[in-house]
Amino acid sequence: MNNNTPTVGQVISVNISAEKGTTKKPVPKITITGLGVQNDAHAGAWHRQVSLLAMESIDRFSAAASGRAFACGDFAENITTSGIDLLGVAVLDRFTIGAVELEVTQLGKKCHGGGCAIFQEVGQCVMPKEGVFCRVIREGTVKAGDGIVHVPRPLRVLVITLSDRASQGVYTDLSGPRVLHHVEAFCAAKRWQPQVDILVLPDDAKRLKESLLSARDGGVDVVITTGGTGIGPRDITPDVVVSLADKLVPGIMEHIRLTFGAKKTGALLSRSVAAVLKQTLVYTLPGSVKAVDEYMGEIVKTLEHAIFMLHGLDAH
Repeated sequence: MNNNTPTVGQVISVNISAEKGTTKKPVPKITITGLGVQNDAHAGAWHRQVSLLAMESIDRFSAAASGRAFACGDFAENITTSGIDLLGVAVLDRFTIGAVELEVTQLGKKCHGGGCAIFQEVGQCVMPKEGVFCRVIREGTVKAGDGIVHVPRPLRVLVITLSDRASQGVYTDLSGPRVLHHVEAFCAAKRWQPQVDILVLPDDAKRLKESLLSARDGGVDVVITTGGTGIGPRDITPDVVVSLADKLVPGIMEHIRLTFGAKKTGALLSRSVAAVLKQTLVYTLPGSVKAVDEYMGEIVKTLEHAIFMLHGLDAH
């Protein structure tokens, strides 16, 4: 997992090719436009406009390939780097190279197989596991010798426990920390570094609304609430979320209710909702630790794809 400290490396080579499925050739410099690398076969209105591969990866692959030396561009990468651990990069991280800014959109890819020059030669390729693909945020030119900065982008998460008694200190909140456990496990599997804030609030609609609006406007990626999803007089969590939602995502909670309601009919009384507030995902969970485990076990199955969709990366 990466941390939030920018890392500085160097561009070793810049490379282009006129056709897909072929190696790229080093050139003195490349011009990066809003569609990718000018005159490169992979440029276009899609999410894999610019590809990067570390020289360290090429050297490791060469050593494992019985001494066959591979050069910059052989794996069809546009930019060959050194000094940055690309294996620790996460989707939505950014790279800056002078005026150029790139956003990571995909880690690795399915190899062309029979259509890949390197695969045809040695039966394997490094790009599917160690290549990094980006889209262009800012245009400019890049050449060998330029400095490149990796700027990690943490996944920002807000966990809110809604409970009158927990907020008063009558008992210790256990559900919020359990959500945190699931978030950390999810992020570890996806290379994301979580940046998590935890709130314990009373069942107060005004305070919950303020917290959700602050999260939405502050660029929080995911809000997960626990508590207040039942039908009691103080259960207001879903109502507040629905009143603020730009979109509802009913399938997730319907699936969870039916899955666990088949064993315990009380689960069918949960009014939990999933919603989108601008680019913030919101999930409302019941307040018990057991329910948190059940709900989070299902939510994480679609969470990465949901984040991708909100950032325009659902065309993977």
